[in-house]
Amino acid sequence: MRTFKTRAIVAGAAVLALTGAGIAPAAAGTSHGDAKVPVAKGYGGAVSTVDLDATKAGIEVLRKGGNAVDAAVAAAATLGVTEPFSAGIGGGGFFVYYNARSGKVSTIDGRETAPRSATDQLFVDPATGLPLAFNDARGSGLSVGTPGTPLTWQRALDKWGTWSLRKALKPAIKVADKGFLVDATFASQVNENKALFGDFVPTRELYLPGGSAPAVGSVFTNPDMADTYQQIADRGVRTIYGGQLGKEIVEAVQHPPVAPETTRNVRAGDLSIRDLANYKAPLREPTRVRYHGLDVFSMGPPSSGGSTVGEILNILEASDTPDETSVLHAYIEAASLAFADRNRYVGDSDFVDVPLRQLLSQGFADERACLIDPARALPKPLAPGVPDGRYSGCGQQAAKETGKQNDGQSTTHLTTSDRWGNVVSYTLTIEATGGSGIVVPGRGFLLNNELTDFNFTPTQGDAFDPNLPGPNKRPRSSMSPTIVLKNGKPFVALGSPGGATIIGTVSQTLVNRVDLDMTLPEALAAPRVSARNAVTQAEPAFIASPVGQALVAKQHVFSSVAEIGAATAIEFGRHGFVTSVAEPTRRGGGSAMVAWPVK
Repeated sequence: MRTFKTRAIVAGAAVLALTGAGIAPAAAGTSHGDAKVPVAKGYGGAVSTVDLDATKAGIEVLRKGGNAVDAAVAAAATLGVTEPFSAGIGGGGFFVYYNARSGKVSTIDGRETAPRSATDQLFVDPATGLPLAFNDARGSGLSVGTPGTPLTWQRALDKWGTWSLRKALKPAIKVADKGFLVDATFASQVNENKALFGDFVPTRELYLPGGSAPAVGSVFTNPDMADTYQQIADRGVRTIYGGQLGKEIVEAVQHPPVAPETTRNVRAGDLSIRDLANYKAPLREPTRVRYHGLDVFSMGPPSSGGSTVGEILNILEASDTPDETSVLHAYIEAASLAFADRNRYVGDSDFVDVPLRQLLSQGFADERACLIDPARALPKPLAPGVPDGRYSGCGQQAAKETGKQNDGQSTTHLTTSDRWGNVVSYTLTIEATGGSGIVVPGRGFLLNNELTDFNFTPTQGDAFDPNLPGPNKRPRSSMSPTIVLKNGKPFVALGSPGGATIIGTVSQTLVNRVDLDMTLPEALAAPRVSARNAVTQAEPAFIASPVGQALVAKQHVFSSVAEIGAATAIEFGRHGFVTSVAEPTRRGGGSAMVAWPVK
């Protein structure tokens, strides 16, 4: 690890800088009389989420003898109650697991799939031949893919857990039944979706009682969600994948429960009970790169997270970065280059020939790093490279990409570990904040709009677009649940929500921790920048910092956004000591706990 004298510019006053940028301090937790804490240290395992109730659910599992997988499922199910606009059983995600006994990292692909009837014209209006407006596509049955989250939970528990799904759901059932305190984030997310939620009768009845969002500080209960979880506990996940609950999901997709006065044309989807019955949550090989002697594991296709984070780190490995400004300059350029390659080559590998081995090769990264000018930013957007295995100099460049990719901003991430050294990094989502806006009648949960992560029309000019819709195909994702090993043992596990910005949050956090030698809490709190080739977004505190201004002098152009991501992470020390870390401020602040804390 390299230490630069200027690291305090970004890290030392990070929390103050973020607050000054308009990001509110962490609010009181959702449990009565408790408060969120963003950093906890101790033994016996750890849990970090954006929500206090979810973190407490996972810690309760650890203290009762459950392992990291049991705790992850319990925490995720609770997030489905308290963070329903980001995740839940109506969505999907990616589960990355480190097994302490075998030393192996494994992954579960719980990404949603398109109906078997889907074509590449799924989001093209047949009347005009033009792509649908995003919001019209989103708030419809067309956008709903087969949910993967419930089967992910069952698969993880069956393979690596020690608790039954029935037992793991109990904390979430309790929270749904007894209620939780509404915080500012929950209320603001309802208000942001007021028009969409008002279009669907069960959604507005649940989240807009009396026509308004639940008041901050009020107790919110969801008895329908409690009953739904209890049905899954009693009957198993097959009630979704071909059973009664699945039939109700299909009915809501094919005949959206639209309010009579709705004027918007709400399109029906074609999801079928056969699609649910045939759904699989396969195990897939993780991606892996070496970075400064560390092994970085993440999620492969249909996620672009592992390949793009991996390529960014490989490019940085090949770059000359003598100081902090040089590191962040190279990082922004590496991210732009990697995103060009991601957009051109990555899609669902069951349907697309993704050159993953070459994208993650150091030879390809060296060829891409050769393009970086240490003195100034390259003009954007950049063209993709040619990952063909024949690398020399600065290599060939493909034609520049065209068009725009959709990638939702709402997701959530949790990180868990246990006393035996097992680790979970799990990102789950329903895509946009509030998903499709459709609550399944009488069931208390929102359905995803994950299929809008497909490109609606070709984006790569004359080249093949790997992310167009198709039958049973999984849309490309940016989710990047990551586990980093040092000498074969866990060093850091992390992930974040944020759509396409997830890749930047995860890779920048690793750069902060490894290259800039920040502590893990500093690395998460530091102001962020997200470079995605066509656009480079940055938090105000990043732009205003001396390093940010030095990058502006290098001709970087930043688009200011209030906040980027909401990461959770765990760092592993000697003899079972762990540091659990969540965001101190972003998204209302997160909640980190350990099973047996020490001062």
